[in-house]
Amino acid sequence: MSDSQAGTSGAASAPGGPAVPPAAAFDAARHEFRETANAGLAGRAALGRYAERVDAIIRQLFTAALPAAQPVSAIALGGYGRRQLCLYSDIDLLVLFEGPMQPRDEEFLRGFLNPLWDLGVVVGQQVRELADFDTLEVDNPEYLLALVDARPIAGDRSLFERFLTAFHTPAAHAHIVASLTDLMATRHARFNDTVYQLEPDVKESPGGLRDLTAARTIAALTDPSLLTRGPVDVARLDEAEDHLLRIRAVLHVEARRNHNVLTYELQEKTAERLGYPGAHARQRVERMMSDYFRHARTANRSLAWVHTAAPIPVGSNIGRSERGIRFIDPVKAAQQPETWLRLFDAAIEHESVVSDAALATIRQNASRYGAEDFFPHAKARNELLQFLRPRAGLYTQLSEMHECGLLTQMFPEFEAISWRVVRDFYHKYTVDEHTLLTIRNFERLATACPAGRERFGSLVHELAHPELLVLSLLFHDVGKWREDDHASESVRMADQMMTRLRLAPEQRETVQFLIKNHLRMSRVAFHRDTEDPEIVRQFAALLGIEERLKLLCLMTVVDIEAVSPETLTPWKEELLWRLYVDTYNELTLSYADELIDQRQSNLSELLENRPDDLTEVAITGFLEGLPQRYLQLAGRDAIYAHVRLSRNIARDDVHVKLEPKAEGNWELTVVSLDRPYLFSNVCGVISSFGMDILRGHAMTTPGGMVLDMFQFVDRERYLELNPDEGPERFAEVLRGVIGGRQDVTERLRRREAGVLHRAVARHTPMVHFDNQSSRRYTILEINADDALGLLYRISRIISKNGCDVDLVLISTEGRKAIDVFHITRAGAKLSSDTQQALRADLLRMLGGSDEADQEYRSAQQG
Repeated sequence: MSDSQAGTSGAASAPGGPAVPPAAAFDAARHEFRETANAGLAGRAALGRYAERVDAIIRQLFTAALPAAQPVSAIALGGYGRRQLCLYSDIDLLVLFEGPMQPRDEEFLRGFLNPLWDLGVVVGQQVRELADFDTLEVDNPEYLLALVDARPIAGDRSLFERFLTAFHTPAAHAHIVASLTDLMATRHARFNDTVYQLEPDVKESPGGLRDLTAARTIAALTDPSLLTRGPVDVARLDEAEDHLLRIRAVLHVEARRNHNVLTYELQEKTAERLGYPGAHARQRVERMMSDYFRHARTANRSLAWVHTAAPIPVGSNIGRSERGIRFIDPVKAAQQPETWLRLFDAAIEHESVVSDAALATIRQNASRYGAEDFFPHAKARNELLQFLRPRAGLYTQLSEMHECGLLTQMFPEFEAISWRVVRDFYHKYTVDEHTLLTIRNFERLATACPAGRERFGSLVHELAHPELLVLSLLFHDVGKWREDDHASESVRMADQMMTRLRLAPEQRETVQFLIKNHLRMSRVAFHRDTEDPEIVRQFAALLGIEERLKLLCLMTVVDIEAVSPETLTPWKEELLWRLYVDTYNELTLSYADELIDQRQSNLSELLENRPDDLTEVAITGFLEGLPQRYLQLAGRDAIYAHVRLSRNIARDDVHVKLEPKAEGNWELTVVSLDRPYLFSNVCGVISSFGMDILRGHAMTTPGGMVLDMFQFVDRERYLELNPDEGPERFAEVLRGVIGGRQDVTERLRRREAGVLHRAVARHTPMVHFDNQSSRRYTILEINADDALGLLYRISRIISKNGCDVDLVLISTEGRKAIDVFHITRAGAKLSSDTQQALRADLLRMLGGSDEADQEYRSAQQG
């Protein structure tokens, strides 16, 4: 390792001479410590010098060892990390590797630690890799406490910095403080909770060194200013610590071991070493013990104060106390407006309130900042979307933000409707309160659904991005500052906000659509004949996809309810629900019938806004034969990406695009020319990596091009934890399986062999065919328990029966899979005989007795 990598460069050496052997250097350090302790001067400074001597020895041994195969760091922990190393204290070390250990790393470890053990010291070593700190070792509180005092000694400094970032989180701090409180109570109970021990343990007793360390640790992890505001002056704390350390140093020297109890026998020698006056030993001891109890009382009082006053860490510079969620350092917070939203998010998460002091800080400083200052980077913008998820308390905190002036500073457009009165004898509340009440109603549907509205409440949990509905509700009426068409004005004002937040195009389109059409569903439901199929068809055409239908339905319900308590009558609820069901059926049962018309307006917009690298011919050629709903499903930028992905596609080619989405989800797009078992092989590969398919779409053009799109969740975080090789490995396996070079059945067999137990069936499988709803396709709907490789097995059975899948809609509700396939055989709908045979094969497979199912389960039985 280079000097720039080490904590401090250099080895144990004599002044002006060559490096001293470690054993000699260690003996010299110990001799110096004994001399200092015998003189009664081994306090904080002396222990710090001794720790530095040990640091130099460790660096020397670290450098002399065979180099490791990867970045590694030696880190001091606990008392050694605090530079309070006593003569016979354990030397606590963390040896941290960047990744999993290799054989050469093990050789390095032996070359580093074995000579250290040979010095005769007690080494408390921990060997970890950086990924170990992704999760907290909650069952090892002493280790966590030692990590708080981590200090780099040798090795890669950047690795140490990354460890600090991973370890020091609000959640970790909160857990450590809680664990420390429990350990403290247990320790004090051993001494009957009293400072006044006649033979005190200067380390463990109440008022001892552990209490001082605990007080400093709690303050450091919660509110560093606590010690300066407590009943004990910081200088007195330092004095107490120095005194106790000098006593402990004498005890170690006299006992020649790690001994910390000030016994009667050692009290006389300790008093003599510390230079207490008195003609008799008894006088010297009494004076020393009087000082000891005074300092122990100081430590004990300080710990009690810190323990009582410390907030529980819930965020960076944010803590929770009896008075609510507050800023730890209000002066610092006043300069960081991008952190203010976290205050209200923490209040929701911890079912608390924002403290009056924190609200006062915001009121006093909010006007200093513009809207952009609250969301200056992607992290802050993502935090806003996460904050807007419907949860119990969201309405309360948004109202609090409005009251303290923060909401209108973040969203200046909202100022136009603050306390705005619209005299229409219809609404009962000001426009701003009506807006916030729509969010309260949505929150209730999501968390505590009112009796009778469970059917609407169930839709909330099916939404992919409910936060976009909350954002739309927040802006759906901002245009009411004008008297004319407020929906168009609301869209214009919302566009300003979305530009500042840099929302993704598909997010922006969703919000624009909802605000623009937020009155449309109520008008159709209440003022049109919804028994007329054409009315429903036109409404379905406006929506395009079922996600928008669910969003608009919920928006309509909560908006009407927020007008007044009497407005949303049971009759209106029934009309809305009936329109929802009819439109959902129209959307899902005739998805693939309507193909893209080259003359439709949204296609013209797509061509007009095309990037320079794509020609009109390339775009129209790609879209030819795809269903109309693809234009709403994919979004403009995604369509352009798919056109690029389809370029120069040849018979044996498989073009793959894999990209991360929000909340740990991923999106996979596959473009290929049609081939047997293509869809089932893609499903199998996704499952073989332990990933759960959330939804998917498979589309085939008359020319034989296949476009498959999947959204899945990587629960094992394989792609996240392997950002470089993971996606490439996934794509390599996918191409190998589709090309016939790898066996997906074998991969699934190995994956299933690792499952601890087979899931117990919860639902009776259902297989339903519909030959009426679509002009071109037989619609196959399958309801079954979700299981590893289910889609792979279903689609394989479909292919074995000579059927082609042109479109599939995948949905997972809890542990239940609901899959809808649009299929044909030889270009036509399935006959009754074909349906009967396919149903029998599917039910046998879902019951676990089909060959396609057994072919990769048989290994488990062997």
